[in-house]
Amino acid sequence: MKKLQYFQSYRFGSDVFLSEKQLSQIVSCFYEPLRNVGLNLGGRTAVCAMELSGVGPVVVKRYTRGGVIRRFIKKTYIRIGKTRGQSEYELLQELNRMGVHAPDPVAFAFKGSIFYQAWIITREIKDTQTLSALSFSNPVQTRLAMTQLRDQVQRLIDNQIHHVDLHPGNVLVDRSGSIHIIDFDKAKTVALPGEQLKTRYIRRWQRAVDKHHLPKMIRGLF
Repeated sequence: MKKLQYFQSYRFGSDVFLSEKQLSQIVSCFYEPLRNVGLNLGGRTAVCAMELSGVGPVVVKRYTRGGVIRRFIKKTYIRIGKTRGQSEYELLQELNRMGVHAPDPVAFAFKGSIFYQAWIITREIKDTQTLSALSFSNPVQTRLAMTQLRDQVQRLIDNQIHHVDLHPGNVLVDRSGSIHIIDFDKAKTVALPGEQLKTRYIRRWQRAVDKHHLPKMIRGLF
């Protein structure tokens, strides 16, 4: 990754040089009304979609807190090592090299020092719906998507990557039927035997399916 670029009060990290026009576009998106995604599964991710000059359609995700602490501190984090955006940016690069269908990272940004706010910019995955939505409308395509998902999750397991919040709302299915796993914030490498990691994935997945009363056909992750 190249050195951080500075623009106004923000710092940007990317493998490519971002022009002043591009940086200005991204910053303007920080102030646009955000839309929440994954609401049918309790998601809290706030994103803004835009057309980035020289890149194309991108999604800008702002990191926000969950749980009880969200009531008091919604957008600010304490910096210990890398920012949330940089960690997810670098992991997405690794995932793409592993053959995992995840968003293509463009850049990350943050504002502040010890206390900071953070964003990540990824290429938009066009014309998609969540697996949870698809499961109610198209059983045949859902079964095909589940077959792909099992292969993708196995790749994560083989590389000891734990997506701590994998649920049907974080799996997108595009028009061609290909699946994409999103929201790798807080994902991490874990030193666990494959079967133990698989068990964690299965438990989290089944808990989400049961909690949100999704069709039983997607309950069996493996």
